[in-house]
Amino acid sequence: MVEVKTQSDTVICTLEGVLDGTEHIELSSSQLDNKKIKLVGKNIESWNPDFVITLFNALKHISKDNITYSQLPEGMEELLRLAFQTPAKETEVSGPKDSFLERIGQGGIIFCRCVKKGGTFIYESLSSWGRQIVGKAVYRSKDFWMILADCGPKSIFIVSLISFMVGLILAFVGAIQLKTFGAQVYVASLVTIGMTRIMGAIMTGVIMAGRTGASYAATIGTMQVNEELDALQTMGISRTDFLVLPRVNALLLSMPILVLLSDFMGILGGCFVCVVFWEIPLGEYIKYTVNSFNITNFLVGVFHGIVFGYIIALCGCYFGVHCGRNADSVGAATTHAVVYAIVWMIVMTGLLTVILQGLGI
Repeated sequence: MVEVKTQSDTVICTLEGVLDGTEHIELSSSQLDNKKIKLVGKNIESWNPDFVITLFNALKHISKDNITYSQLPEGMEELLRLAFQTPAKETEVSGPKDSFLERIGQGGIIFCRCVKKGGTFIYESLSSWGRQIVGKAVYRSKDFWMILADCGPKSIFIVSLISFMVGLILAFVGAIQLKTFGAQVYVASLVTIGMTRIMGAIMTGVIMAGRTGASYAATIGTMQVNEELDALQTMGISRTDFLVLPRVNALLLSMPILVLLSDFMGILGGCFVCVVFWEIPLGEYIKYTVNSFNITNFLVGVFHGIVFGYIIALCGCYFGVHCGRNADSVGAATTHAVVYAIVWMIVMTGLLTVILQGLGI
């Protein structure tokens, strides 16, 4: 049983009997305003934590400094003191919603800030290149070789496997359609042109965005969490020179080679389908492959690979450098690096396709 009495500026709550949490404690806000609470124990036979929760909910808006205890069981008093250590969470009052024009304005401001931040980062990366040309960039050469080994030789297997499967799929799909006209042998031309012109570069870019771009963001983001980026800045070392430049250089150097490997493995996958499943002579496949190979298509694919490499490196390093300072931020930075890299690769593919078609290339 809980008995509530008010004496001048103090509210006395007398607790007695069996306290099992079924008690209904009514304390209005007017009763508790600017008053102290005194909890007094009297002939308490038994109690359980449910009662402590009920009592806390009735008094949770009272400051712990205004609550005193008298003759309470030791365990109950400790639980109450512990409960009142943390102030009650204030209920958030939602203000009036912004108007449609205000939301548009806020979105425009956020967009402009993002464009400014991204443009500044691109400018800093280009400035690092300029400092590298004149020999003033500050970074360790062994870091570059380690990064190059990670995004180059260690990527060969996955790029080869995926490209082989893409060439195999292109050959299957193309042969099914060309079989209607009895022209399965032209599958070799289809696979060769498709892989060398764009598919080899796109598949390599997607693989490297998921593998290397995410690695860049996670590595630099973890350095941000550990305050290593702040240490570099304190020592007067450019973060762009020390972290971004070697990663950009490594991807720009490895992407053309990986695109070349992807083209070869894609053509090999098409050869496997044509020779094994469609019984096209190997000599015929090689003949049509050589005849359809065009150095312009090959160079266009390599150029796409270089552009994709720069995009992947920029996205990975950008989101790593601008990562927050907790584990969730590292995960978000990694996700954003992969997603934005793939989106910008598709956008650049469309732009380059339009430009090259306009130039007749």
